[in-house]
Amino acid sequence: MQPPAGSQVSRLPAQRPPSDQLAPPLPEPAPVRPRQQRVRTILTVTAAVLTALVLGGIVGGYVLYDRATTPDRSAPDVVVDNYLRAYLVDRDDIRADLYICEEQLDLTAMAALRAEILDRETKFDVDVRVSWGSLKRLTNQQGESVTTTLSISSSSNGVPRSGRYEDWTFNLVQDSAGWRVCGGQKAG
Repeated sequence: MQPPAGSQVSRLPAQRPPSDQLAPPLPEPAPVRPRQQRVRTILTVTAAVLTALVLGGIVGGYVLYDRATTPDRSAPDVVVDNYLRAYLVDRDDIRADLYICEEQLDLTAMAALRAEILDRETKFDVDVRVSWGSLKRLTNQQGESVTTTLSISSSSNGVPRSGRYEDWTFNLVQDSAGWRVCGGQKAG
């Protein structure tokens, strides 16, 4: 049938692309069963939470380790207390070195006291214990000094043998890491 005269419709047959030029239909995605999707979501969330917990544990462990192993050099009296404990009680030179100055060091009197303690323990077969009283801070030109009274006592098989008291003064200076013991001498 012909279109009416004067019509705007084309007289040419409709041109359609051949079927081989058409884009192939997209394959439909395989349907995901709701149960598999739920399991995947649960596993993903669980893995993310576990990863966050492990990373948090690592960071927390590092911070706690750093705080536990860093020597406390916040105040002169704290440093003297820690130094005396490390040097005379625990007899740990490595730990004691964390509290002393690197330069202008005068701790020969402390070394002589410890040598005397070790000598008495060997000669008389006794245990020598050192303790100290309150630590008093004084400000001086170089930094601060701390005075205390050392109590040096010996015992054999739990029985007290002898004891004495000595007044000591320790000189300290402050550097970027905190306070450090630079000198120690018997008072008087």
